[in-house]
Amino acid sequence: MPGRNVARMSAMNRRDLAKAVAVQADVDLKTVIKVIEGFTDVVTGVVAKGETISIPGFVRFVKVDRAARMGRNPATGEQMMFKASKKVRVSAAKAFRDSVMNPSRAPKLVRGAFPIIEDYVKKAGTVPAKVVAKAPATKAPAKKAPAKKAPAKKAAAKRATATRAPAKRATAKRAPAKKAPAKKAAKRATATRAPAKRATAKKTAKRAPARRG
Repeated sequence: MPGRNVARMSAMNRRDLAKAVAVQADVDLKTVIKVIEGFTDVVTGVVAKGETISIPGFVRFVKVDRAARMGRNPATGEQMMFKASKKVRVSAAKAFRDSVMNPSRAPKLVRGAFPIIEDYVKKAGTVPAKVVAKAPATKAPAKKAPAKKAPAKKAAAKRATATRAPAKRATAKRAPAKKAPAKKAAKRATATRAPAKRATAKKTAKRAPARRG
């Protein structure tokens, strides 16, 4: 038989509540105690400043400022002036009220949470060492493998395009350099031939009158 159950002779105190939560949430008892203490401090401090804390489906904490007003004395029925006052209202949500009034709708508690079993409280939050050791070994290589291959392909593609680009531009610039001398040579040829024809025409013109005499 597991450890003995805690007797329920009075209302559940903070430590008993922490034990039940530890078993239900499978968290170690020390952590749960710190969380409950922190929760209590935060709720008290925030509501004291006039802010409202609402946990949907559970409870609502409100600080109410009531102004001075006229009312009736409940004992005598006479009218009297009530001074300004401040009150705190803790109102249960409808879902919480419905679950409390109909236990079949309430959340199911795990074994050892309530009634509290001390052996279950001690085991809460403990994780087997084997599970912790195997988990990172299997997941780490699968995530790193694809990340290394992707940049290698992109780098090779970029280098190939970078080397091909200047080769095309170099041929484009050399083409006009070859055509330039051909045009100049043609111009020189026409420039030298023109005076040769004129010289022969003048010689024939001089020789013609000499034969007539």
